[in-house]
Amino acid sequence: MADVSRARGDITGHPDVSEMRERYARMMDARDVVFLDGPVLLAGLYFAISPWVVHFSGTSPNLMVNNLVLGITIALLGLGLTTAPRRMYSLCWAMSAIGVWMIISPWVVARGADAGMIANNVVVGAITCLFGLIAAGMVMRKGRETT
Repeated sequence: MADVSRARGDITGHPDVSEMRERYARMMDARDVVFLDGPVLLAGLYFAISPWVVHFSGTSPNLMVNNLVLGITIALLGLGLTTAPRRMYSLCWAMSAIGVWMIISPWVVARGADAGMIANNVVVGAITCLFGLIAAGMVMRKGRETT
């Protein structure tokens, strides 16, 4: 039975302290793009509601559906980067590709897109593409360091 009478804050005498430290270091090592989680989630949520913010939900329903679906997708990628970063890092390139589609979608999906629609999609798409490229670059750098 373990001796529980000692102070709880001191683990230096624990028999598995080195293994616990290594495990913690591996876990924290996976969090090198932690600064991207929140902004990616926010960019996705904004893009999902942008048809109503920029007021083109009624004039361009195809672009509204496009922005809603892509915004939810990007928000889910942001949540995935938060909850399972090692598994989601491989989708960083997909986030960049979605960002490129966001940029060109007003001309492909909408007929007669106005300046507000175009500016909204170009800005948020460029930000999303940039986030994807930053995360992918960090993943590639991390891969080179471990090999």
